[in-house]
Amino acid sequence: MTIQFQKRPTATSRTAPAPAPSRPDAPTTPSAVVVIPALEPGPELVELVAALAAHGVESVVVDDGSGPDHAVTFDVCEVLGARVLHLPVNRGKGAALRAAFTLVQSELPGRGVVTADADGQHTLADVLRVIEALDAPRTATGPGGIVLGVRSFARGEVPLRSWFGNAVSARLFEAVSGVRLGDTQTGLRGIPATLLDWAGTVPGDRYEYEYTMLVAAARQGITLRQLPIATVYVDENATSHFRPLRDSLRVLAPVLTFAGSGLAAFAIDTGLLLGAVALGAPVWLGMTLARVVSGGANFAINRHLVFRSGRRAPLRRALSGYVALAAVVLAGGVAIVGALTALGMPLVAAKITSDLLLFALSYVVQKLIVFRRREHG
Repeated sequence: MTIQFQKRPTATSRTAPAPAPSRPDAPTTPSAVVVIPALEPGPELVELVAALAAHGVESVVVDDGSGPDHAVTFDVCEVLGARVLHLPVNRGKGAALRAAFTLVQSELPGRGVVTADADGQHTLADVLRVIEALDAPRTATGPGGIVLGVRSFARGEVPLRSWFGNAVSARLFEAVSGVRLGDTQTGLRGIPATLLDWAGTVPGDRYEYEYTMLVAAARQGITLRQLPIATVYVDENATSHFRPLRDSLRVLAPVLTFAGSGLAAFAIDTGLLLGAVALGAPVWLGMTLARVVSGGANFAINRHLVFRSGRRAPLRRALSGYVALAAVVLAGGVAIVGALTALGMPLVAAKITSDLLLFALSYVVQKLIVFRRREHG
């Protein structure tokens, strides 16, 4: 006998039945809500929802277009007490999280959110520890910001693809943000209610969303609190929908394309500088002329190809911001090149060193300020 399921055509949420009365010895229901995005989940999702319900923790499960074959799993989660949000098609982890944040703000206003993965990587004890850390009272110097459940990535204790991916992304994150994190790929995060509006504006629909969130938080001065958690990989993480090559490239694509744009500008810049110096112009004049020419090309490439929101950013504001940044980078470049050449370093080597030092600053400022589309006003 074939069992048929009805297709859910639109994103909907159904409020779960009222939970059973708490036992006198049951723990007090925490203020944070656990959000679990899920694509074609296995039994680990049901186990996590059941364990959370047993501890009085409310959960929101997002069905990210899993299809009718997995409808029973989500129905069971709903029976267990979870709010289930169905997305008609797969939109990606970032889009699923933003949809859940909107639901929490609408139906459970004032509640913080703890995000957890559906594949069994996060133990109940660690989820509860992140909830406790998020719910801790905030003081002038005490808890606040985003709580990150940080796994150990000791070589040999995790799958090679996870170890390599975290090693690369952690070094890149430190370069562009100035903040060192032990785990940039963790899906176990606590986001206070005061930051849910902000989290809803972070761009990215798939796995890049979580990485972009960390970069944006670090650059905007939002505290990132690291909480050690257990490192769990079920069958070498075989059930994960993270595709190492494709999704790593998606996460790193903005930085890689920015680097490509910078290399093109560097070629123009360096060629013009060497030509000007060969004709007898002083270094400062050669750098200024070269930067004006290469800067125009770099601005156009970054606005239309590198930063996805750049084309929607007002041209006048983006151009004025880019010019201001270019002036700062130029002044810094002149100072660095002058100092290095005075110490005996060849001009080309000094120029390369200067550009590498200023690369991270330029990327972060352009992404978060120059080419950022204003969401309001």
